[in-house]
Amino acid sequence: MTGAGQVADLRLPRTRADIAAIQAARKPEAVRRAMRSAFFRGRLDHLDLDRLDRPEEWARVPILDKDMLRELSDAEFYDGFCVTPDDGDAVSEFWRSGGTTGRPLFYPRTHRDLGAAMTGFSRVFACAGTPPAARAHCSFPLGIHPVGQMTVRAAERLGMSMLMAGAGTTTPSLLQLELIERLMPSVWIGMSSYGLHLANLADQQGRDLAAGPVDLMICSAEPLSAAKREKLGRLWGAKVRDTFGMTEAGMMAAEDGVVDGFRVWSDLFHVEVVDPGTREPVPDGTVGALVVTPLFTNNCTPFLRWLSGDLVTMHREVDGDGPFSVFPVVRHAHRTSGFFKIRGINISHGEFEDFVFRDATVNDFKCEAVTVGDLDVLRVFVELKRDVEPAPALKRIAADIKRVFELTPEVELLPAGTLAKEFEAAIKAPRIVDRRG
Repeated sequence: MTGAGQVADLRLPRTRADIAAIQAARKPEAVRRAMRSAFFRGRLDHLDLDRLDRPEEWARVPILDKDMLRELSDAEFYDGFCVTPDDGDAVSEFWRSGGTTGRPLFYPRTHRDLGAAMTGFSRVFACAGTPPAARAHCSFPLGIHPVGQMTVRAAERLGMSMLMAGAGTTTPSLLQLELIERLMPSVWIGMSSYGLHLANLADQQGRDLAAGPVDLMICSAEPLSAAKREKLGRLWGAKVRDTFGMTEAGMMAAEDGVVDGFRVWSDLFHVEVVDPGTREPVPDGTVGALVVTPLFTNNCTPFLRWLSGDLVTMHREVDGDGPFSVFPVVRHAHRTSGFFKIRGINISHGEFEDFVFRDATVNDFKCEAVTVGDLDVLRVFVELKRDVEPAPALKRIAADIKRVFELTPEVELLPAGTLAKEFEAAIKAPRIVDRRG
């Protein structure tokens, strides 16, 4: 259960009417701030700011997408898109955009931005049911990506004790396993792929993470499929809670363990789901594109109706238990993953990852599409659990892939720990790669 002290610190709205009142007050402020940006000059003049609480008027705000920002030079972004903070505020730090393609941007965050963002990050722990005095081990990268540093600050703000291990490039993975055994944290925080890497190494070292001290895992920064969640929970012997945020906005949502999906902090962010083609609103429960407007973390970067690239469903009113039940629920559709097309067969990255991770004999894997001679080939590299006989396991895995995906792969065995070392330097594990040039 959430501690009373935590809830008091998190400025939680009591009712959905409270959320509606906050949105009605903050949406005009967000538009006024954007009107100070040269980028938005002439694009917002048609709006009636007194009617923005009405869906039809808010829909007249133009949608902003990633391609629009990618077209800007650094000078055009900082001088033309960003705005000068209000008196008494100033830029405090920069957050790297989280995309894996294109040129990254570094978003300025002001003191007021960070105060508002801290509320969102702090709610994650309370929503996940973290005990207020828990000891936690953080394996998020602690560099220019905000999730690690902000999560650590939020945990300490709530009274938790924190080991700031960082990712494997900061603290080697074997040392992280040793620290978990010695310092006995009850909470592990990091990307799900790195949690799997640690479990892989633990298995090869003969360490039983499932019998260890961690009973709660809090993940973020990459999709968490059902298969990956089940594997993490089994290998660590822990509950797994996912969170959802974006660099353009902040930490926006977390799982409460009661409902399926993320409780979205709709008092801090206005969230919409639209048809990807028409960009018109879709009914609750219909898959569409996520659109986000920060209501408080916009003091320098005035994002309005940001098209994030996520495909989701949203339910505005979902009953639940506790103070977070006032928030709507967003569920990822897990349809943003790419596809391989090999010899005319489409293979979803997400479906393939789920399929492999459900194999209890496989510790870790990576997959490549390559060209051999004139033929496209699906090449799968696997690390197997200890005591698994390699030859029959590789033959069975290849046969299972053929049966499910109708494509004969090349399956190769890797020495234990190979992928963990390869992935250690990566922000997000490049598990599925097209190398056909």
